[in-house]
Amino acid sequence: MTEFFTTPEGHRIAYKKRAGSGPGVLFLHGLHSDMNGDKAEALDAWAAEKGRAFLRFDCSGHGESSEQYPDTSIADWYADAKAVLNDLAEGPQILVGSSMGGWLALLLAREFPQKVAALVTVAAAPDFTEDGYFASFTEDQKTALMEQGYVDLQYGPQPYRIMKKFIVDGRDHFVMRDPLPLPMPTRLLQGTADRSVPPDWAVKLLHHAQGDDIRLNMVKGADHRFSAPENIALIKATLDDLLA
Repeated sequence: MTEFFTTPEGHRIAYKKRAGSGPGVLFLHGLHSDMNGDKAEALDAWAAEKGRAFLRFDCSGHGESSEQYPDTSIADWYADAKAVLNDLAEGPQILVGSSMGGWLALLLAREFPQKVAALVTVAAAPDFTEDGYFASFTEDQKTALMEQGYVDLQYGPQPYRIMKKFIVDGRDHFVMRDPLPLPMPTRLLQGTADRSVPPDWAVKLLHHAQGDDIRLNMVKGADHRFSAPENIALIKATLDDLLA
């Protein structure tokens, strides 16, 4: 059942919360996804079977939450995630972050390590606004973005507009340019056939993060969605191992 709460920033956030034992699992979805994706649904079923608390939500501009997507950025999504962790989650959480949600999970783990029992990223996309989008722009596109406040990219029949806020806010939330202490057990899951997040980003994250229990599981042939039955099974098995 979908419920709603309002963040300190005034965003009306849709969420689903399953009661159960702790530590709970908090799922953070990817860009242009929501809390009802394949991985979130599969983990909710896993939580029901295990009697484990499970919490998922739609970032602002996504799913059933308020705000329009073009007006939002990593700053808004991180504010949403902090409000969920601090106001809705009960006790320490195992964070499971998919793609953009992986970036959010890393930010949460860095700022609130006492609230994070363990961390699992799936095809994490830290700093993707800069290293994915901005790095791919031509010099003319970069100039247009900064001078007129947006740039239109041609992906398919319809142009895709990138706002200046999207890029600039990303620079205030980098995790790959500054120290990234991860004192909790951390598992990085990544597919070799990912066409959205280069697999070597996971290797860079492994080397960049600081912690005594950080492991990378590179899955040959897995794509960015990481939603094939065997990929879902690996996420569940990873959680089972962490809880054991």
